[in-house]
Amino acid sequence: MHRRHSILVLVLLPLLAAGCFSMRGSHGGGQTSFDETRRITPSDVALPDGYRIEPVAEGFTFPTGVAFDAAGTPYVVESGYSYGEVWDTPRLLRVAGDGSVTEVARGDNNGPWNGVAYHDGAFFVAEGGQREGGRILRITPAGEVTPIVENLPSLGDHHTNGPAVGPDGRIYFGQGTATNSGVVGLDSAQFGWLHRYPEFHDIPCRDITLTGKNYTTRNPLRGAGPADVSTGAFVPFGTATRDGQVIRGRIPCNGAILRVRPDGSNLELVAWGLRNPFGLAFSPDGRLFVTENSYDDRGSRPVFGTGDLLREVQPGKWHGWPDYFAHIPMAGSFAPPGKDDLVRLMKEWPNDPPKAAAKFAVHSSSNGLDFDGSGRFGPRGLIYVAQFGDMAPGVGKVLNPAGFKVVRVDPGTGVIEDFAVNRGEHNGPASMLGTGGLERPVAVRFHPSGNAMYVVDFGVMTVSDRGPSPKRETGVLWKITRR
Repeated sequence: MHRRHSILVLVLLPLLAAGCFSMRGSHGGGQTSFDETRRITPSDVALPDGYRIEPVAEGFTFPTGVAFDAAGTPYVVESGYSYGEVWDTPRLLRVAGDGSVTEVARGDNNGPWNGVAYHDGAFFVAEGGQREGGRILRITPAGEVTPIVENLPSLGDHHTNGPAVGPDGRIYFGQGTATNSGVVGLDSAQFGWLHRYPEFHDIPCRDITLTGKNYTTRNPLRGAGPADVSTGAFVPFGTATRDGQVIRGRIPCNGAILRVRPDGSNLELVAWGLRNPFGLAFSPDGRLFVTENSYDDRGSRPVFGTGDLLREVQPGKWHGWPDYFAHIPMAGSFAPPGKDDLVRLMKEWPNDPPKAAAKFAVHSSSNGLDFDGSGRFGPRGLIYVAQFGDMAPGVGKVLNPAGFKVVRVDPGTGVIEDFAVNRGEHNGPASMLGTGGLERPVAVRFHPSGNAMYVVDFGVMTVSDRGPSPKRETGVLWKITRR
């Protein structure tokens, strides 16, 4: 009898856990209020012994990256766009020693600018291209802007990201997917882009064959046909697919890492099957690592419980999107509680996806990264990763805030530890904790001397059932040094 009771308990525990999760409300870090004044208090940030943090400059609007010129002067890019459909002017800003900033260059209405790198006398910026498609821009210190790559497929959920300069002198960058998990759905309308570009969808990098799985939803495109429509993978909204249908691949494509020469010639595919490859960095021995923002619980094919990934990029390989999480097939797993099991979209997979180097917290939005290549800041070869923090409830429910800090990772073991995190009884952004610490770290970059790490803090973004609400002029550039 005792054994029967034990078995009953084992059976019921997962059901009770799932039930408790379903009954509890979301408690994301952005689900708070903000009084429009950001307080900056470095002592509110906890660091390992021997380190100190200080603000370098503040008042940025949606900053996303930092790079250093040949003299070691920092330059910050402001995005010009934020989720929440908030538009501004993307800019490249030089930061002086006293914290004052000077505008070097500005873009037009085609943000977000997602990161910057400096190479051979010029800056290279990934222009996300929410309105006109992604581009890679070359910007001289005098402010001359020249697109070296254009018409990247960036009109959807995710944009053109990076860039990083490889040991071969080429510019590497990430191109995010149009959708959450391969299917254009009502979440695409909520993001805003489906109404602007109803024909936009994911483009594979190589030919793929579909299983013909379709999803029926309400039709949010007014005056565009029936009330309900069926949509398959890698096709426009309202287009059904069939078993065995081949979708032709081409370059440029979505969910990929690409590279190009600094003069814009010879655009090439490096790897594909990555949902949103956001941050790119090369290890001291020349290997390429990337942070991959993982799936959300939203849209026609919602996915549950998949954390962001750190990957060592395997050249030429498909890395698993949209049918895998890391090296694990999603069919039969990762369905949100109470929703249908996930079904594979691709009839054949190009290869077994490589394992991830590390797995971060679900919805942590692990973004910009950099290696400590000198060993003058800390143990040589560790990776530092900026975690923007969750955007619950829109991307899915969280029971506690995830992210909002800087972590460091041993790429050899996958062990992750907090490095810069707000003090307090709970994790979360300073605006939620009522302190003057970090809000949403989005990028990190080591100074060329190796003695300091700079942290780009996007600023305050609250989130409600109506979506994100980013706050202008709340971004900060921090510097962390050893005492």
